[in-house]
Amino acid sequence: MSDASKSLLGKETDYSQGYSPDLLFPLDRSLNRQTLPFSDGLPFHGEDLWTGYELSWLNMKGKPVVAIAEFRLPADSRSMIESKSFKLYLNGFNHERFVDSQAVQTTLEKDLSEAAGAPVSVCLRAATDAAEGLNDSRDWVCLDELDISCEDFQPNPALLKVGDEQVNEALCSHLLRSNCPVTGQPDWASIYIHYSGKKINHESLLRYLISFRQCQDFHEHCVERIFSDLQSICDCQSLSVYARYTRRGGLDINPYRATFDLSNKAPVIRTPRQ
Repeated sequence: MSDASKSLLGKETDYSQGYSPDLLFPLDRSLNRQTLPFSDGLPFHGEDLWTGYELSWLNMKGKPVVAIAEFRLPADSRSMIESKSFKLYLNGFNHERFVDSQAVQTTLEKDLSEAAGAPVSVCLRAATDAAEGLNDSRDWVCLDELDISCEDFQPNPALLKVGDEQVNEALCSHLLRSNCPVTGQPDWASIYIHYSGKKINHESLLRYLISFRQCQDFHEHCVERIFSDLQSICDCQSLSVYARYTRRGGLDINPYRATFDLSNKAPVIRTPRQ
């Protein structure tokens, strides 16, 4: 029988672990149900619906993919899964390469079903560019579908390339990931960049944003570094950088930095993963 005291809950944890289904810690449902009047079997049916807003993996070229995941565990399964072990297990996908999202879904369903002792269904949805409250005239272009290879996972401004054409663009990506410098836990964000000046090569910008994937720094510092690199290397005449981070402990932090010709107030929006 599983004992929650033997799990990783409440204990110092290394977040650098790779993919490992052994991280999943099942908790026998029957232990708590012994105190309930279920002498003739369960008087209900149902399921546990988990939503994962921070699921990510690499494609075969090393480019990150992000998705919103729904996990459905039957209420009559032998075990439920302790939450911290579930998070650590999902974190292990961050630097694993998969052929496609179906391979990820198949792996998740296999591992979770074995841990729960019953079939667990998994549904993966794309983190689309929809953002509630982003009401302005800008036509945001999402960079995430660009077919690129990635090798740099520490911030590298040398990746940024610009041309001679003068443009006014609004670009976004859901692939920004950094890590807390104190706990090592991963931080996830959608980032919105609006600039005017020499055209930034879209592939180079996406590679640059992805290069923060193993960076250990605070949300605010990451955004200020991105702003500084874009302004100095790409010679932006006007620039705003806005990162919408997913919440932790009930708080989300959303740094906004802009040149003085733009508003100093951050737009109040809500992204799909928030």
